[in-house]
Amino acid sequence: MSPKKRPRPKRSGIETEEERTWVEFYRRVRSDSALAAEVLAQLERDVEMKHSHLALYLSCKESLRREKARQARHKRLGFFVRWLAHTLFVMPWQALREFGSEGRDIAIEMLPHADGSSRQTPRALATAAALPPSSPGVTALPRRSRKARPDAPAPAEADAEKADPASS
Repeated sequence: MSPKKRPRPKRSGIETEEERTWVEFYRRVRSDSALAAEVLAQLERDVEMKHSHLALYLSCKESLRREKARQARHKRLGFFVRWLAHTLFVMPWQALREFGSEGRDIAIEMLPHADGSSRQTPRALATAAALPPSSPGVTALPRRSRKARPDAPAPAEADAEKADPASS
């Protein structure tokens, strides 16, 4: 009883290369999800091939699941980073701008008045300019008075001259 080795059928060069390629697919589909998707599509088209390379089929499925989980994790991480940046940089900046605009009005009100007249805040000036002069509770902006020139006619005379130019 001598142990005899079974004679193996000799493979052609094409079959050997084909086998090497399949072995390479087993290695590469774990790290390359695009290749895994292509191999999976090919295996799903050919049922016989799917049965003969079932481990490759399952490896492709697992690789695609891992890629999907990785993308979901990156999406959550990106959302957190955007939220953190908004909280740390944008919200304090907006709060400073809001505080600064109201602080400016308060600072203007606290300034000493040089001429003794009441000074209005920029916000009150803008509100007064936007509203019609007949609004109750809103005072009109003070008009600047012009100095009268000695050679200028009195205001009543000037209005009469404009109304009746023939009387001159």
